[in-house]
This record gives sequence, C-alpha cells and structure tokens, in this order.
Amino acid sequence: MDNVASASATLYHMVQKRVDVNAVRAFSRRPFRFLMCGDPNLVSELRRLLLSGHEGDAIPLDAAACLETLSAEHFTPADHAEARAILFLGRRGDLAGVDFSSFKPFRIPVLAIVVDDTAQPSGPAAAPAAGAWAEYVVPQLTKEHLRGRVFPHIIDCAKGVEIAVGRRLPILREAVASKLTRDAANNALKVSLASAVADHIPIAGIVLGAVASAGDMVAITGLQIMLMLHIEAAYGKDPDLARLWRLLPVIGGGLGWRSLARELVGFVPVAGIAIKGAVAYAGTIVVGEGVTFFLEHGHHMTRDQASEIYKRTKTDALRFARDIISRFRRNE
Repeated sequence: MDNVASASATLYHMVQKRVDVNAVRAFSRRPFRFLMCGDPNLVSELRRLLLSGHEGDAIPLDAAACLETLSAEHFTPADHAEARAILFLGRRGDLAGVDFSSFKPFRIPVLAIVVDDTAQPSGPAAAPAAGAWAEYVVPQLTKEHLRGRVFPHIIDCAKGVEIAVGRRLPILREAVASKLTRDAANNALKVSLASAVADHIPIAGIVLGAVASAGDMVAITGLQIMLMLHIEAAYGKDPDLARLWRLLPVIGGGLGWRSLARELVGFVPVAGIAIKGAVAYAGTIVVGEGVTFFLEHGHHMTRDQASEIYKRTKTDALRFARDIISRFRRNE
C-alpha cells in the first residue's frame, strides 16, 4: 500500500507540470448560446428546466443569457455566432407546418422536440449535423425523459464549450461529465495503443516520437487528472490542484491496471496490445464516473461499483481496440 501511495505521489508530481489550470478556467467561461423557438409555453417550460439547479435558486445573469428565444421578427443569423444549436419545441402534429429550411442560414443543428404525452421517448442515435434537423419525441419536458437522447445530443452540439455549459446549466452536468469522460477515455485508448505498438515495432517508436518516449503512464494519468479538473469545473468548482488528492487512490489503482496490461503485452503481443488499450480506456472511465459520482452524491462509489464499471467498459474497449489492431494489420 505504501509503495502504491509513493508511486501515486511521484506520478502526481510528474504530471503536475502538464496541468494547465488557467486553460481549464478559460474553458469554463467560454461564451455559448442555445436558441429556442416554437410553442411559447413549451419554450418557457424548457427554459425553466434548463435554468434550474443553481444554489439558492438564484439564476446567474450569464446563465440566463445563454438561452435566447429566437424571434421570427428578428431573424438575423449573423448575430448568433456563439449559438451551438436551435431547440424547437412543439406538440404532436406541429412539425408538419414548420419550414426547417429557414434555419439553414444559422449553420447549426436543430433539435425538434415534440411533446406527446401518449408516446415513449425517442430520437436519432446521433445528434443532427450542422444545418440539419432531427425529431425527438418525449411525453413530458422533464429530466427523466430528456436525459436519454436530448440532453446528450445538446452536449454533442456544444463541442468545445461543454465545461461552460455544465457550469451555467446545472441540469446538464451529468451529460457534460459523461461526454468529457468518453472523450478522455478515447484519447487514453489512443495513447496506450500507440505506446504498445511502439514497444513491438521499433520503426513505430521512431515515428510516434514524443508519445512513445514520454511513456503512456504519465500521459494517461495526465489525461485523467485533466478530466477530473474539467468535470469539477463543469460542476461549478474553480480548478484547484490541492483537491487532486481525492483522485490519487484512483490513480493508484490505475497503476496496477496498467502494470498488468504491460505484462500481458509481453506475453501475448497482439492480444496484449488490445488489452493494454482496453485497460487504459476502462481505467479512465472509472476515474470520470467516479469523480462524477462523488460530485453528485457527496461520497465515493464503492469498490464493487467501480469494479462493475471497469469490467463493463473494459469489455467494450477490448472490442474497439481489437478492431483497430485488425485494421492496422490489414494495412501492413
């Protein structure tokens, strides 16, 4: 245990210089807007929901300003450079009379949310592309019914300002944390696969350069620490390295996972490479979901809960990593 704690502390100091607190602070203050239109009553209802959750029920001015009602009388796309998506609200049958081509000048996605109390929540698998629109059906405008597709797709439309969205719109924080965690895990997977391939193919080590020589442990741990800071910033906390001690036990566990993965690479080259990538991915998911759980509930998840997340995501990541390795071998 002492060795793990010592290794974690050493690793913390190695990656500390890579952590840019000022950048995190800047990301949390980036400007953005969501444009809302359609049924006035539904627009008002969704607006109240999106602005809920602030401490003391006092709505900060910058939060209120990020939700703007789109008026047909003032249709000026050029004035909405900071807009990330249009949220159209209507009831069953309303979409038939809407000319969605009129939104194309905005060059942003349009989420057409239809409220139908007789329907089950539904929507596309992915958020609409810029200039396109997609229909989402929900029985009510509640967190329970919007968290499945609508909230995650709103965050997908807010690439680059996710942290600012979470900071100003608390009800979207879980969706923001999930997106940040998924992105960090994908990056950890790429770093780990690059390092593993470099270990077995000398020329790859030369080509990959900094990634291979820096070591995946420092790089991945740096990603995980930045992930923690990003999630905390999305939950309204200013970045503070002094709080990172809460993450050290998770990092210590990650040290063990990555050491095991490194050994597997040596014994089973191709399968080991995939396993190493899967461990990096799963470990980062545990970090992100662990921090989110703590911020949501005020205490850490249990070891069994963390283990369950790790096993689930490791299986998914193994499938993805093996697919990458297969494509790599076909291109040799």
